[in-house]
Amino acid sequence: MKLVGLREAKQRLSALVAHAQEERIVLTKHGRPSVLLIGVEGQDLETIMLAADARFWRWLEARRRETPSISLAEVEARYVSGGRPSARRSRAGRKAVER
Repeated sequence: MKLVGLREAKQRLSALVAHAQEERIVLTKHGRPSVLLIGVEGQDLETIMLAADARFWRWLEARRRETPSISLAEVEARYVSGGRPSARRSRAGRKAVER
């Protein structure tokens, strides 16, 4: 993590934005942390907004406590056979295509 003073950041903002894509940067004001600059290039806006939304994370944690989760092995056993969709699902898919 890199520390950069606010005055310097104003002069080098474009370069810092490029650098933030690889490493987080803390902007300081009078020597104290003030802003965390994190690169988000390549991510969609919805993902960025949800990642920063504390209310969303509280909801997600509550939902995880309510609903028991299953392992990847269980998901594969239920829905995948040999790396392909299960026969039951394949037939349903074929019928939809035939119509």
